[in-house]
Amino acid sequence: MSDDDFMQASDEDYDFDYEDEEEEDSGDVDIENKYYNAKQTKTSDPEEAITEFLSIPSLEPEKGEWGFKGLKQAIKLEFKLGRYQQALDHYKELLTYVKSSVTRNYSEKSIDNMLNYVEKGADNPAAVKFIEQFYSETLKCFQNTNNERLWLKTNIKLARLLLDRKDYHAMTRKIKELHKACQKEDGTDDPSKGTYSLEIYALEIQMYSAMRNNNQLKILYNKALKVKSAVPHPKIQGIIRECGGKMHMSEENWKEAQSDFFEAFRNYDEAGDLRRIQVLKYLLLTTMLMKSDINPFDSQETKPYKNDPRIAAMTDLVDAYQRDDIYKYEDVLQKNTDLLADPFIAENIDEVTRNMRTKGVLKLIAPYTRMRLSWIAKQLQIGEEEVQDIVSYLIVDGRVQGRIDEHAGTFEIESKGDADRIQAIETLASAVGDLYTSVFKDSEGFKIMQSYDNIMMDMHSGDDRMMRPSVPGYRRDGRSRGGVMIH
Repeated sequence: MSDDDFMQASDEDYDFDYEDEEEEDSGDVDIENKYYNAKQTKTSDPEEAITEFLSIPSLEPEKGEWGFKGLKQAIKLEFKLGRYQQALDHYKELLTYVKSSVTRNYSEKSIDNMLNYVEKGADNPAAVKFIEQFYSETLKCFQNTNNERLWLKTNIKLARLLLDRKDYHAMTRKIKELHKACQKEDGTDDPSKGTYSLEIYALEIQMYSAMRNNNQLKILYNKALKVKSAVPHPKIQGIIRECGGKMHMSEENWKEAQSDFFEAFRNYDEAGDLRRIQVLKYLLLTTMLMKSDINPFDSQETKPYKNDPRIAAMTDLVDAYQRDDIYKYEDVLQKNTDLLADPFIAENIDEVTRNMRTKGVLKLIAPYTRMRLSWIAKQLQIGEEEVQDIVSYLIVDGRVQGRIDEHAGTFEIESKGDADRIQAIETLASAVGDLYTSVFKDSEGFKIMQSYDNIMMDMHSGDDRMMRPSVPGYRRDGRSRGGVMIH
Protein backbone atom coordinates (compact mmCIF):
# COMPACT_ATOMS: atom_id res chain seq x y z
CA MET A 1 0.00 0.00 0.00
CA SER A 2 1.37 3.46 -0.94
CA ASP A 3 1.73 6.25 1.60
CA ASP A 4 -1.22 8.06 0.03
CA ASP A 5 -3.43 4.98 0.31
CA PHE A 6 -2.38 4.47 3.91
CA MET A 7 -3.32 8.01 4.83
CA GLN A 8 -6.64 7.65 3.07
CA ALA A 9 -7.37 4.38 4.85
CA SER A 10 -6.53 5.92 8.20
CA ASP A 11 -8.71 8.89 7.40
CA GLU A 12 -11.78 6.69 7.02
CA ASP A 13 -11.10 4.28 9.86
CA TYR A 14 -10.80 6.97 12.48
CA ASP A 15 -13.04 9.60 10.94
CA PHE A 16 -10.25 12.16 10.58
CA ASP A 17 -9.51 13.83 7.29
CA TYR A 18 -5.87 14.84 7.29
CA GLU A 19 -4.76 15.36 3.71
CA ASP A 20 -1.14 15.21 2.65
CA GLU A 21 0.81 18.15 1.26
CA GLU A 22 0.19 17.15 -2.34
CA GLU A 23 -3.60 17.34 -1.83
CA GLU A 24 -3.28 20.74 -0.14
CA ASP A 25 -1.27 22.11 -3.02
CA SER A 26 -3.67 20.85 -5.68
CA GLY A 27 -6.88 21.92 -3.98
CA ASP A 28 -8.50 25.30 -4.15
CA VAL A 29 -7.84 27.23 -0.92
CA ASP A 30 -11.42 28.45 -0.58
CA ILE A 31 -12.83 24.93 -0.99
CA GLU A 32 -10.35 23.59 1.53
CA ASN A 33 -11.25 26.26 4.05
CA LYS A 34 -14.95 25.59 3.55
CA TYR A 35 -14.41 21.86 4.06
CA TYR A 36 -12.40 22.26 7.27
CA ASN A 37 -14.74 24.92 8.64
CA ALA A 38 -17.65 22.49 8.11
CA LYS A 39 -15.74 19.77 9.94
CA GLN A 40 -15.29 22.03 12.94
CA THR A 41 -19.07 22.52 13.23
CA LYS A 42 -19.97 18.82 12.86
CA THR A 43 -20.48 18.36 16.59
CA SER A 44 -21.82 21.74 17.60
CA ASP A 45 -24.12 22.37 14.62
CA PRO A 46 -24.58 19.28 12.41
CA GLU A 47 -27.32 20.98 10.37
CA GLU A 48 -24.99 23.80 9.36
CA ALA A 49 -22.19 21.30 8.69
CA ILE A 50 -24.39 19.30 6.29
CA THR A 51 -25.28 22.46 4.37
CA GLU A 52 -21.61 23.43 4.07
CA PHE A 53 -20.47 19.95 2.98
CA LEU A 54 -23.19 19.71 0.32
CA SER A 55 -22.22 23.09 -1.12
CA ILE A 56 -18.65 21.96 -1.87
CA PRO A 57 -19.32 19.84 -5.01
CA SER A 58 -20.87 22.80 -6.85
CA LEU A 59 -17.74 24.90 -6.19
CA GLU A 60 -15.55 22.57 -8.26
CA PRO A 61 -15.51 23.11 -12.02
CA GLU A 62 -15.18 19.34 -12.43
CA LYS A 63 -15.87 16.49 -10.06
CA GLY A 64 -12.88 16.13 -7.79
CA GLU A 65 -11.68 14.85 -4.46
CA TRP A 66 -13.01 17.77 -2.38
CA GLY A 67 -16.55 17.22 -3.64
CA PHE A 68 -16.15 13.50 -2.94
CA LYS A 69 -14.97 14.21 0.61
CA GLY A 70 -17.77 16.72 1.22
CA LEU A 71 -20.43 14.24 0.13
CA LYS A 72 -18.95 11.52 2.36
CA GLN A 73 -19.16 13.74 5.42
CA ALA A 74 -22.69 14.91 4.61
CA ILE A 75 -23.95 11.32 4.08
CA LYS A 76 -22.59 10.18 7.45
CA LEU A 77 -24.21 13.07 9.27
CA GLU A 78 -27.56 12.58 7.49
CA PHE A 79 -27.56 8.88 8.27
CA LYS A 80 -26.69 9.58 11.90
CA LEU A 81 -29.61 12.04 12.13
CA GLY A 82 -32.01 9.47 10.63
CA ARG A 83 -32.39 11.22 7.27
CA TYR A 84 -32.00 7.94 5.43
CA GLN A 85 -33.60 8.94 2.13
CA GLN A 86 -31.45 12.08 1.82
CA ALA A 87 -28.37 10.07 2.72
CA LEU A 88 -29.23 7.52 0.03
CA ASP A 89 -29.77 10.21 -2.62
CA HIS A 90 -26.41 11.80 -1.87
CA TYR A 91 -24.77 8.36 -1.82
CA LYS A 92 -25.96 7.81 -5.40
CA GLU A 93 -24.31 11.11 -6.28
CA LEU A 94 -21.13 10.00 -4.49
CA LEU A 95 -20.96 6.86 -6.64
CA THR A 96 -20.71 8.98 -9.79
CA TYR A 97 -17.27 10.12 -8.60
CA VAL A 98 -15.68 6.67 -8.44
CA LYS A 99 -15.25 6.11 -12.17
CA SER A 100 -12.84 8.96 -12.91
CA SER A 101 -12.77 11.65 -10.21
CA VAL A 102 -10.82 9.70 -7.57
CA THR A 103 -8.35 6.84 -7.71
CA ARG A 104 -9.61 3.23 -7.75
CA ASN A 105 -7.96 2.29 -4.44
CA TYR A 106 -9.16 5.42 -2.68
CA SER A 107 -12.73 5.10 -3.94
CA GLU A 108 -12.86 1.39 -3.07
CA LYS A 109 -11.58 1.99 0.45
CA SER A 110 -13.93 4.94 0.97
CA ILE A 111 -17.02 3.07 -0.27
CA ASP A 112 -16.17 0.02 1.85
CA ASN A 113 -15.82 2.22 4.94
CA MET A 114 -19.06 4.02 4.11
CA LEU A 115 -20.90 0.68 3.96
CA ASN A 116 -19.32 -0.33 7.26
CA TYR A 117 -20.62 2.91 8.74
CA VAL A 118 -24.21 2.44 7.61
CA GLU A 119 -24.07 -1.25 8.54
CA LYS A 120 -23.79 -0.21 12.18
CA GLY A 121 -27.35 1.10 11.90
CA ALA A 122 -28.71 -2.37 11.09
CA ASP A 123 -30.18 -2.59 14.59
CA ASN A 124 -32.53 0.28 13.68
CA PRO A 125 -35.58 -1.16 11.86
CA ALA A 126 -36.17 2.12 10.02
CA ALA A 127 -32.62 2.06 8.67
CA VAL A 128 -32.54 -1.55 7.49
CA LYS A 129 -34.56 -0.93 4.32
CA PHE A 130 -32.24 1.89 3.28
CA ILE A 131 -29.09 -0.07 4.16
CA GLU A 132 -30.14 -2.73 1.67
CA GLN A 133 -30.60 -0.01 -0.96
CA PHE A 134 -27.09 1.28 -0.20
CA TYR A 135 -25.78 -2.19 -1.03
CA SER A 136 -27.93 -2.46 -4.13
CA GLU A 137 -26.72 0.88 -5.55
CA THR A 138 -23.10 -0.07 -4.79
CA LEU A 139 -23.47 -3.40 -6.60
CA LYS A 140 -24.93 -1.75 -9.68
CA CYS A 141 -22.12 0.78 -9.75
CA PHE A 142 -19.19 -1.59 -9.34
CA GLN A 143 -20.66 -4.33 -11.52
CA ASN A 144 -20.53 -1.86 -14.39
CA THR A 145 -16.92 -0.95 -13.58
CA ASN A 146 -15.87 -4.63 -13.31
CA ASN A 147 -14.56 -4.14 -9.78
CA GLU A 148 -15.05 -7.74 -8.70
CA ARG A 149 -13.31 -7.30 -5.38
CA LEU A 150 -15.68 -4.61 -4.14
CA TRP A 151 -18.62 -6.47 -5.68
CA LEU A 152 -17.75 -9.51 -3.55
CA LYS A 153 -17.22 -7.43 -0.40
CA THR A 154 -20.56 -5.67 -0.87
CA ASN A 155 -22.45 -8.89 -1.51
CA ILE A 156 -20.93 -10.44 1.61
CA LYS A 157 -22.12 -7.43 3.61
CA LEU A 158 -25.59 -7.84 2.10
CA ALA A 159 -25.62 -11.53 3.02
CA ARG A 160 -24.66 -10.57 6.59
CA LEU A 161 -27.57 -8.13 6.68
CA LEU A 162 -29.96 -10.86 5.50
CA LEU A 163 -28.58 -13.14 8.23
CA ASP A 164 -29.25 -10.50 10.88
CA ARG A 165 -32.80 -10.14 9.54
CA LYS A 166 -33.22 -13.96 9.55
CA ASP A 167 -34.26 -13.78 5.89
CA TYR A 168 -32.81 -17.23 5.21
CA HIS A 169 -34.60 -17.72 1.89
CA ALA A 170 -33.06 -14.60 0.33
CA MET A 171 -29.74 -15.35 2.01
CA THR A 172 -29.60 -18.84 0.50
CA ARG A 173 -29.94 -17.35 -3.00
CA LYS A 174 -27.25 -14.78 -2.25
CA ILE A 175 -24.87 -17.44 -0.86
CA LYS A 176 -25.23 -19.53 -4.03
CA GLU A 177 -24.40 -16.46 -6.12
CA LEU A 178 -21.34 -15.75 -4.00
CA HIS A 179 -20.06 -19.34 -4.11
CA LYS A 180 -20.34 -19.30 -7.90
CA ALA A 181 -18.34 -16.07 -8.06
CA CYS A 182 -15.54 -17.76 -6.09
CA GLN A 183 -15.29 -20.75 -8.42
CA LYS A 184 -13.43 -21.40 -11.64
CA GLU A 185 -15.24 -22.19 -14.87
CA ASP A 186 -14.99 -25.93 -14.16
CA GLY A 187 -16.85 -25.47 -10.84
CA THR A 188 -13.85 -25.97 -8.53
CA ASP A 189 -12.91 -23.41 -5.87
CA ASP A 190 -10.66 -20.59 -7.05
CA PRO A 191 -7.60 -20.56 -4.73
CA SER A 192 -7.10 -16.84 -5.39
CA LYS A 193 -10.46 -16.16 -3.72
CA GLY A 194 -9.97 -18.45 -0.75
CA THR A 195 -10.35 -15.64 1.78
CA TYR A 196 -13.74 -14.66 0.34
CA SER A 197 -14.80 -18.34 0.22
CA LEU A 198 -14.05 -18.70 3.92
CA GLU A 199 -16.10 -15.58 4.74
CA ILE A 200 -19.00 -17.01 2.75
CA TYR A 201 -18.71 -20.35 4.56
CA ALA A 202 -18.70 -18.50 7.88
CA LEU A 203 -21.99 -16.76 7.00
CA GLU A 204 -23.56 -19.99 5.75
CA ILE A 205 -22.45 -21.86 8.87
CA GLN A 206 -24.06 -19.20 11.06
CA MET A 207 -27.29 -19.53 9.10
CA TYR A 208 -27.51 -23.32 9.46
CA SER A 209 -26.47 -23.07 13.10
CA ALA A 210 -29.39 -20.69 13.73
CA MET A 211 -31.68 -23.06 11.80
CA ARG A 212 -30.35 -26.04 13.82
CA ASN A 213 -29.69 -27.96 10.62
CA ASN A 214 -26.84 -30.08 11.96
CA ASN A 215 -26.46 -32.28 8.89
CA GLN A 216 -25.79 -29.34 6.57
CA LEU A 217 -23.80 -27.56 9.26
CA LYS A 218 -21.40 -30.49 9.58
CA ILE A 219 -20.81 -30.59 5.81
CA LEU A 220 -20.03 -26.86 5.64
CA TYR A 221 -17.90 -26.95 8.78
CA ASN A 222 -15.67 -29.66 7.30
CA LYS A 223 -15.46 -27.80 3.97
CA ALA A 224 -14.42 -24.60 5.72
CA LEU A 225 -11.64 -26.39 7.62
CA LYS A 226 -10.25 -27.69 4.32
CA VAL A 227 -9.80 -24.21 2.80
CA LYS A 228 -6.03 -23.73 2.93
CA SER A 229 -5.50 -20.93 0.40
CA ALA A 230 -7.10 -18.27 2.57
CA VAL A 231 -5.54 -15.73 4.89
CA PRO A 232 -8.72 -14.85 6.76
CA HIS A 233 -9.29 -12.37 9.51
CA PRO A 234 -9.09 -14.17 12.89
CA LYS A 235 -12.69 -13.16 13.56
CA ILE A 236 -13.85 -15.32 10.61
CA GLN A 237 -12.00 -18.31 12.04
CA GLY A 238 -13.52 -17.55 15.42
CA ILE A 239 -17.04 -17.59 13.96
CA ILE A 240 -16.46 -20.94 12.22
CA ARG A 241 -14.96 -22.56 15.33
CA GLU A 242 -17.67 -21.22 17.62
CA CYS A 243 -20.42 -22.67 15.41
CA GLY A 244 -18.46 -25.92 15.24
CA GLY A 245 -18.33 -26.06 19.03
CA LYS A 246 -22.09 -25.57 19.25
CA MET A 247 -22.61 -28.30 16.66
CA HIS A 248 -20.49 -30.75 18.69
CA MET A 249 -22.36 -29.78 21.87
CA SER A 250 -25.70 -30.67 20.28
CA GLU A 251 -24.23 -34.12 19.56
CA GLU A 252 -22.91 -34.38 23.15
CA ASN A 253 -19.38 -34.62 21.79
CA TRP A 254 -17.91 -32.65 24.67
CA LYS A 255 -14.24 -33.19 23.81
CA GLU A 256 -14.52 -31.84 20.25
CA ALA A 257 -16.71 -28.99 21.49
CA GLN A 258 -14.06 -28.00 24.02
CA SER A 259 -11.37 -28.01 21.32
CA ASP A 260 -13.42 -25.79 18.99
CA PHE A 261 -14.42 -23.34 21.70
CA PHE A 262 -10.78 -22.97 22.70
CA GLU A 263 -9.81 -22.22 19.09
CA ALA A 264 -12.72 -19.78 18.77
CA PHE A 265 -11.61 -18.00 21.94
CA ARG A 266 -8.01 -17.82 20.74
CA ASN A 267 -9.02 -16.31 17.38
CA TYR A 268 -11.48 -13.82 18.87
CA ASP A 269 -8.81 -12.80 21.37
CA GLU A 270 -6.32 -12.25 18.56
CA ALA A 271 -8.87 -10.15 16.67
CA GLY A 272 -9.68 -8.12 19.79
CA ASP A 273 -13.32 -9.13 19.45
CA LEU A 274 -15.50 -8.92 22.57
CA ARG A 275 -17.08 -12.22 21.58
CA ARG A 276 -14.10 -13.89 23.25
CA ILE A 277 -15.69 -13.44 26.69
CA GLN A 278 -18.88 -15.29 25.76
CA VAL A 279 -16.95 -18.11 24.07
CA LEU A 280 -14.75 -18.42 27.15
CA LYS A 281 -17.94 -19.05 29.13
CA TYR A 282 -18.82 -21.82 26.66
CA LEU A 283 -15.35 -23.30 27.18
CA LEU A 284 -15.92 -23.37 30.94
CA LEU A 285 -19.32 -24.97 30.37
CA THR A 286 -17.80 -27.84 28.38
CA THR A 287 -15.23 -28.37 31.14
CA MET A 288 -18.09 -29.25 33.50
CA LEU A 289 -19.92 -31.37 30.92
CA MET A 290 -16.73 -33.37 30.35
CA LYS A 291 -16.53 -33.91 34.14
CA SER A 292 -12.93 -32.79 33.85
CA ASP A 293 -10.71 -31.94 36.81
CA ILE A 294 -8.30 -29.98 34.60
CA ASN A 295 -8.17 -26.26 35.34
CA PRO A 296 -9.27 -24.45 32.13
CA PHE A 297 -7.09 -21.47 33.07
CA ASP A 298 -3.87 -23.45 32.96
CA SER A 299 -3.30 -22.50 29.32
CA GLN A 300 -1.32 -19.41 28.39
CA GLU A 301 -4.21 -17.96 26.35
CA THR A 302 -6.88 -18.17 29.06
CA LYS A 303 -4.72 -17.39 32.12
CA PRO A 304 -5.03 -13.56 31.81
CA TYR A 305 -8.83 -13.88 32.09
CA LYS A 306 -8.90 -15.99 35.25
CA ASN A 307 -9.93 -13.06 37.47
CA ASP A 308 -11.95 -11.19 34.86
CA PRO A 309 -15.18 -10.04 36.59
CA ARG A 310 -17.17 -10.76 33.39
CA ILE A 311 -16.65 -14.49 33.81
CA ALA A 312 -16.46 -14.61 37.62
CA ALA A 313 -19.84 -16.36 37.98
CA MET A 314 -18.91 -19.07 35.48
CA THR A 315 -15.54 -19.55 37.16
CA ASP A 316 -17.26 -19.98 40.55
CA LEU A 317 -19.59 -22.60 39.02
CA VAL A 318 -16.66 -24.61 37.68
CA ASP A 319 -14.89 -24.39 41.05
CA ALA A 320 -17.99 -25.61 42.93
CA TYR A 321 -18.55 -28.39 40.39
CA GLN A 322 -15.02 -29.71 40.61
CA ARG A 323 -15.21 -29.69 44.45
CA ASP A 324 -18.67 -31.41 44.44
CA ASP A 325 -20.02 -28.49 46.47
CA ILE A 326 -23.73 -28.62 45.58
CA TYR A 327 -24.62 -25.80 47.99
CA LYS A 328 -22.08 -23.39 46.50
CA TYR A 329 -23.13 -24.37 42.99
CA GLU A 330 -26.83 -23.67 43.67
CA ASP A 331 -25.95 -20.41 45.41
CA VAL A 332 -23.96 -19.17 42.40
CA LEU A 333 -26.81 -20.04 40.03
CA GLN A 334 -29.39 -18.25 42.16
CA LYS A 335 -27.29 -15.09 42.50
CA ASN A 336 -26.32 -14.89 38.82
CA THR A 337 -29.53 -15.38 36.86
CA ASP A 338 -28.03 -13.28 34.03
CA LEU A 339 -25.98 -16.34 33.11
CA LEU A 340 -29.14 -17.87 31.67
CA ALA A 341 -29.72 -14.83 29.46
CA ASP A 342 -27.58 -16.58 26.85
CA PRO A 343 -29.88 -19.20 25.23
CA PHE A 344 -26.96 -21.54 24.54
CA ILE A 345 -25.84 -21.58 28.19
CA ALA A 346 -29.45 -21.88 29.39
CA GLU A 347 -29.97 -24.88 27.10
CA ASN A 348 -26.89 -26.78 28.26
CA ILE A 349 -26.53 -25.80 31.92
CA ASP A 350 -29.43 -28.13 32.82
CA GLU A 351 -27.25 -31.15 32.07
CA VAL A 352 -24.51 -29.80 34.34
CA THR A 353 -27.01 -28.99 37.11
CA ARG A 354 -28.53 -32.46 36.95
CA ASN A 355 -25.07 -34.06 37.17
CA MET A 356 -24.29 -31.86 40.15
CA ARG A 357 -27.56 -32.67 41.94
CA THR A 358 -27.10 -36.39 41.28
CA LYS A 359 -23.71 -36.24 42.97
CA GLY A 360 -25.32 -34.26 45.78
CA VAL A 361 -28.01 -36.92 46.33
CA LEU A 362 -25.42 -39.72 46.41
CA LYS A 363 -23.32 -37.84 48.93
CA LEU A 364 -26.33 -37.00 51.12
CA ILE A 365 -27.88 -40.49 51.34
CA ALA A 366 -24.63 -42.37 51.89
CA PRO A 367 -24.89 -42.61 55.75
CA TYR A 368 -28.59 -43.58 55.83
CA THR A 369 -30.77 -46.60 55.04
CA ARG A 370 -34.24 -45.03 55.05
CA MET A 371 -35.29 -41.43 54.48
CA ARG A 372 -38.08 -39.25 53.20
CA LEU A 373 -37.86 -37.79 49.69
CA SER A 374 -39.08 -34.45 51.07
CA TRP A 375 -36.11 -34.39 53.44
CA ILE A 376 -33.65 -34.90 50.55
CA ALA A 377 -35.40 -32.14 48.58
CA LYS A 378 -35.19 -29.75 51.52
CA GLN A 379 -31.50 -30.44 52.11
CA LEU A 380 -30.60 -29.83 48.45
CA GLN A 381 -33.17 -27.05 47.96
CA ILE A 382 -34.75 -28.68 44.91
CA GLY A 383 -38.19 -30.08 44.10
CA GLU A 384 -39.38 -33.40 45.51
CA GLU A 385 -40.34 -34.65 42.04
CA GLU A 386 -36.80 -34.01 40.81
CA VAL A 387 -35.42 -35.92 43.81
CA GLN A 388 -37.64 -38.88 42.92
CA ASP A 389 -36.43 -38.74 39.30
CA ILE A 390 -32.79 -38.68 40.39
CA VAL A 391 -33.20 -41.54 42.88
CA SER A 392 -35.08 -43.60 40.28
CA TYR A 393 -32.25 -43.02 37.82
CA LEU A 394 -29.66 -44.09 40.41
CA ILE A 395 -31.60 -47.32 41.10
CA VAL A 396 -32.03 -48.18 37.42
CA ASP A 397 -28.38 -47.34 36.75
CA GLY A 398 -27.35 -49.73 39.54
CA ARG A 399 -25.53 -47.05 41.51
CA VAL A 400 -27.68 -47.66 44.59
CA GLN A 401 -29.67 -50.68 45.79
CA GLY A 402 -33.03 -49.65 47.12
CA ARG A 403 -36.69 -48.99 46.52
CA ILE A 404 -39.05 -46.04 46.54
CA ASP A 405 -42.37 -46.09 48.36
CA GLU A 406 -44.30 -43.49 46.41
CA HIS A 407 -47.34 -43.71 48.73
CA ALA A 408 -45.27 -43.01 51.84
CA GLY A 409 -42.82 -40.75 50.01
CA THR A 410 -39.82 -42.64 51.33
CA PHE A 411 -36.67 -44.20 49.94
CA GLU A 412 -35.11 -47.25 51.54
CA ILE A 413 -31.63 -48.52 50.79
CA GLU A 414 -31.09 -52.26 50.83
CA SER A 415 -27.86 -53.32 52.50
CA LYS A 416 -25.40 -55.48 50.62
CA GLY A 417 -25.88 -58.25 53.19
CA ASP A 418 -29.62 -58.35 52.47
CA ALA A 419 -28.92 -58.50 48.79
CA ASP A 420 -26.47 -61.36 49.29
CA ARG A 421 -29.01 -63.35 51.37
CA ILE A 422 -31.72 -62.83 48.78
CA GLN A 423 -29.35 -64.01 46.10
CA ALA A 424 -28.42 -67.12 48.12
CA ILE A 425 -32.11 -68.00 48.68
CA GLU A 426 -32.84 -67.59 44.98
CA THR A 427 -29.90 -69.85 44.12
CA LEU A 428 -31.06 -72.53 46.62
CA ALA A 429 -34.63 -72.43 45.34
CA SER A 430 -33.39 -72.87 41.80
CA ALA A 431 -31.23 -75.84 42.81
CA VAL A 432 -34.17 -77.56 44.63
CA GLY A 433 -36.34 -77.05 41.60
CA ASP A 434 -33.76 -78.66 39.36
CA LEU A 435 -33.42 -81.63 41.77
CA TYR A 436 -37.20 -82.16 41.88
CA THR A 437 -37.36 -82.18 38.08
CA SER A 438 -34.50 -84.63 37.84
CA VAL A 439 -35.79 -87.11 40.46
CA PHE A 440 -39.56 -87.04 40.22
CA LYS A 441 -40.28 -86.13 36.62
CA ASP A 442 -37.50 -87.35 34.40
CA SER A 443 -36.38 -90.67 36.14
CA GLU A 444 -37.73 -94.28 35.53
CA GLY A 445 -38.40 -94.76 39.25
CA PHE A 446 -41.05 -92.08 39.16
CA LYS A 447 -42.81 -93.85 36.28
CA ILE A 448 -42.90 -97.26 38.19
CA MET A 449 -44.35 -95.62 41.27
CA GLN A 450 -46.96 -93.90 39.15
CA SER A 451 -48.02 -97.30 37.65
CA TYR A 452 -48.27 -98.80 41.11
CA ASP A 453 -50.52 -96.02 42.30
CA ASN A 454 -52.88 -96.73 39.41
CA ILE A 455 -53.07 -100.46 40.35
CA MET A 456 -53.80 -99.68 43.97
CA MET A 457 -56.68 -97.48 42.94
CA ASP A 458 -58.17 -100.40 40.97
CA MET A 459 -57.86 -102.70 44.03
CA HIS A 460 -60.03 -100.43 46.10
CA SER A 461 -62.73 -100.37 43.49
CA GLY A 462 -63.04 -104.24 43.02
CA ASP A 463 -62.88 -107.52 45.06
CA ASP A 464 -60.20 -107.15 47.68
CA ARG A 465 -58.73 -110.60 47.22
CA MET A 466 -59.08 -110.91 43.49
CA MET A 467 -57.54 -107.48 42.85
CA ARG A 468 -54.43 -107.86 45.00
CA PRO A 469 -51.43 -107.14 42.79
CA SER A 470 -48.90 -109.81 42.11
CA VAL A 471 -45.95 -107.59 42.49
CA PRO A 472 -42.66 -109.09 43.64
CA GLY A 473 -41.77 -107.95 47.12
CA TYR A 474 -45.36 -107.40 48.32
CA ARG A 475 -47.70 -109.66 50.36
CA ARG A 476 -51.39 -110.12 49.81
CA ASP A 477 -52.22 -108.27 52.97
CA GLY A 478 -50.92 -105.14 51.38
CA ARG A 479 -47.71 -105.07 53.35
CA SER A 480 -44.29 -105.36 51.93
CA ARG A 481 -42.11 -108.12 53.02
CA GLY A 482 -40.13 -105.49 54.87
CA GLY A 483 -43.17 -104.73 57.04
CA VAL A 484 -43.89 -101.14 55.78
CA MET A 485 -47.37 -100.04 54.79
CA ILE A 486 -47.86 -98.47 51.35
CA HIS A 487 -50.89 -96.41 52.35
